[in-house]
Amino acid sequence: MFSENLIQKLQNSKHVVVFTGAGVSAESGVPTFRDVENGLWENFDVMKIGTEQGYLQDPSFGWGWYEWARHQVFLKQPNPAHYAIAQLAEKLPKVTVVTQNVDDLHERDGSLDVLHIHGALNDVCCLYCDYKSTLPQSRIAIEVEQPISSPPDICPLCSSIMRPHVVWFGENLPSDIWQKAKEASEQCDLMLIIGTSGLIYPAASLADRAIYKKIESVQINPDATDIDTLVTHNFRGKAGEILPLLFEAAFGEMK
Repeated sequence: MFSENLIQKLQNSKHVVVFTGAGVSAESGVPTFRDVENGLWENFDVMKIGTEQGYLQDPSFGWGWYEWARHQVFLKQPNPAHYAIAQLAEKLPKVTVVTQNVDDLHERDGSLDVLHIHGALNDVCCLYCDYKSTLPQSRIAIEVEQPISSPPDICPLCSSIMRPHVVWFGENLPSDIWQKAKEASEQCDLMLIIGTSGLIYPAASLADRAIYKKIESVQINPDATDIDTLVTHNFRGKAGEILPLLFEAAFGEMK
């Protein structure tokens, strides 16, 4: 299934970038944004919960929706793809995980210093000053069966209202994280592109950067993408099935 060249490249890599998209989380049961028939976005106006303007029109609804969304993700579990990625970091000198996902499934399976280029669902920030924090697990674990209007937290620095620290429509990516992601994508010696459609920019440009630099690349996706013919190795299927097999081919059975 895997060429000897790929196995040796993985074994000998000094810096691997793992770039993940919604498909990885979907294998844990986290709905993708486009999964409007079965997911967090069903029956909700995404402009009310995905833009600053919509949030400001009804902050209590927006805050309550995200409280509910956090708990729905809390109920999901990491899958074998998350575990294989975390294990990879124990075998190689440097692994940089860059994700478009706002959940914490990578961290829950042991990945460290994950670059969340679209923000993180469990993080909150002030609408008007630079204050930001991570909500405690005990709060996220509180059962929320459905979205209920709830007053937003208040910023302890300026007393303004807080908001989810995720990238909404029309907003820039967090500059420091985006810069690190770009640098890693251009300086690594192998990129794994996993479960991302390649349609959301500027995030998708990370794969483009690696390909342009002629960095060896591996794509794992159940669906066809625009970079199928551009990557070095292309595997059609679920990340939770293919990644563990690739890991075992290169390093033996996972712990």
